[in-house]
Amino acid sequence: MSAREGRIPALCTPPIWRVRAAAFFVWGVVFYDRPMDAICDDLHAEHAALDAVVANISEEMWTTTTPAEGWDVKDTIVHLIQADVAARLAVDDPEGFVEAKAKMMSGGGLEFFASTNGRTGAEILALWRDERAKMLAAFRSRGPKERIPWFGPDMSTLSFATARLMETWSHGQDIADTVDMPWPATDRLKHVCHIGVTTRGWSYMVRGQEFPGGDVRVELTAPSGEVWTWGPEDAADRITGSAEEFALVATQRRQPSSTALVTEGPLATEWLSIAQAFAGEPTLPDGR
Repeated sequence: MSAREGRIPALCTPPIWRVRAAAFFVWGVVFYDRPMDAICDDLHAEHAALDAVVANISEEMWTTTTPAEGWDVKDTIVHLIQADVAARLAVDDPEGFVEAKAKMMSGGGLEFFASTNGRTGAEILALWRDERAKMLAAFRSRGPKERIPWFGPDMSTLSFATARLMETWSHGQDIADTVDMPWPATDRLKHVCHIGVTTRGWSYMVRGQEFPGGDVRVELTAPSGEVWTWGPEDAADRITGSAEEFALVATQRRQPSSTALVTEGPLATEWLSIAQAFAGEPTLPDGR
């Protein structure tokens, strides 16, 4: 299974839920000191960055296969549309989402939430612009700690919006790699890196491996030059390097060996080799 599939949180769900769907899951509390407008502004900026990549590509390029197995550029944006529609429904009408989810799980995937068959790339882009705006409006209307249903465990609104940012960014990398356009790194990557750090235990659990415990210090240099840190300062095991490269490894868009990330100690080295910030089936980087 590719890193693009099985993205519904599998930890608390039966196997039937492991379908291709949008579900980057944020484990734990993420930036609860930030109001919804702040994360929504960041998500809006991430949308705009990806929009700029696809806005002027040819129709032929829309059907170019991405590095993520099985999907072309159009499939990737369609996936984001379907997930954004599902997310808006979950925020605006939780009961309606639960009913729709049950129907979807009985016979299909995210296609249940939005049909895009036969549309051109330009039409797909216009639909994504409309649906992502509606989703952002829904997020802004809720408090950061309100619980929102999803395909796995409920999430806070803030964690939900952060998860949507992570998925938009990682799929944006897929598309940028495909169309050979730059994918500039920004300090919005802190959201992605935080999820990457907090899913260390999940990276073992999803593989059926015993979590070794112990502390790992993570020190990452942001695009702005700021240093972001997690874990005890005196931990023997450490990961240091670029925040962008750590985010790419955690979302399995790059292999650790293709980066300049430095690990010290067996705990850090093993974790980085299996890091998986998204839920679903265990996967490994695709070699980019």
